[in-house]
Amino acid sequence: MLTLAHDSFPIPTIEAERLRLRGHRVEDFEACAAMWADPETVRHLGIPTLTEEDTWARLLRYAGHWAMLGFGYWAIEEKSSGRFVGDLGFADYKRDMEPAIHGLPEMGWILSPYVHGKGYATEAARAALDWGKPRFGDKRAVCLIVPENVASIRVAEKYGFGERRLGRYKGHEVVVFTHDGR
Repeated sequence: MLTLAHDSFPIPTIEAERLRLRGHRVEDFEACAAMWADPETVRHLGIPTLTEEDTWARLLRYAGHWAMLGFGYWAIEEKSSGRFVGDLGFADYKRDMEPAIHGLPEMGWILSPYVHGKGYATEAARAALDWGKPRFGDKRAVCLIVPENVASIRVAEKYGFGERRLGRYKGHEVVVFTHDGR
């Protein structure tokens, strides 16, 4: 009998006011692939749009983080409609970059353009940071944002990502924000 891997490591579900952060499901694939294939979604990430194959690999990487590290990315679901609206969470991508961020939980978020401006990223980030505080101990979370992504910089600053350093990742300039631990 085939046992699904996610049965052996429960991904916590977090309830926020308008959103639910939960483990990704196979049923999320179509909406997730559409989000990552949208040029508006990736315009500030310094990457091209993703193919379905790339999106599938990303979903598997999310599940792998939970299985191996006990943290990872959640699917963001709108409570009122049950719709998938984005991804948010913590990762350790072992990035080869300066400044080095090895061993620090890296927070990231991406939302479908049709929900931009609704405050969902801010709401989901707060819920995830609250979940992460007791789990990461003294490790201060970081996030990488390209300087042109003003909206994500506002989300980061609103929830305590302050200390900034300029960095480079794969030839692109990024701002490395460090969470103040509050």
